[in-house]
Amino acid sequence: MTGAEERRPFHRPAYRPSEALENAAGGVDPLEAVEAAHRTAELVVGRGRDTDDPQLTARLVGLVQEVGLATVAEMWSDRPARTLPGALWRLYLLHEWVQRRPEEVGRLYAGAAGHAEVYRAIAGVAEPPDPEGLGRLTQEILTGVFTGDLAVALERASAFCHVMAVGLAEPGAQDIPAEQAQRGARMRDTADDLTACARLWRKGDLH
Repeated sequence: MTGAEERRPFHRPAYRPSEALENAAGGVDPLEAVEAAHRTAELVVGRGRDTDDPQLTARLVGLVQEVGLATVAEMWSDRPARTLPGALWRLYLLHEWVQRRPEEVGRLYAGAAGHAEVYRAIAGVAEPPDPEGLGRLTQEILTGVFTGDLAVALERASAFCHVMAVGLAEPGAQDIPAEQAQRGARMRDTADDLTACARLWRKGDLH
């Protein structure tokens, strides 16, 4: 990869609802869409792990800001959770949630205090947690995808999701709204999927 290629900026593709409808109606070969999702995921991870350029790493960590959440969703959100594009989508979405709703995330994290100590330790956020520290945590997790052990990054994200699931369950509460309970169940599923992805990566089977 040349220096010029590394410095080439991302371009923000236009997101057109009409194109999404055409795709859903069969305008794009489903097999090609699946292959493209896996190719782009491997390209993003490979490019990030093959460079020591901190500016490129920062751009990859900030991919949602570069191209938009809708574009990232189009690329990867339809892929199974236990695949590379599926895992990347969940990591970026988790980071975006923390960035957009820091107070909610901070409240849920604090609500899990005393009930998820092991997961809190694995996640690695400073104690006591605050919204700013939680934002740094998810940024560190994404950075670890490109500069560290990707399996460890996935395990930290999984632990964070476990803590969020406990917070949503509101330990000690007598009556939890059904929608909140469902969110907690989905968060636990995401945690399990990210742990499975970490195992697959270590075996060389995460694609």
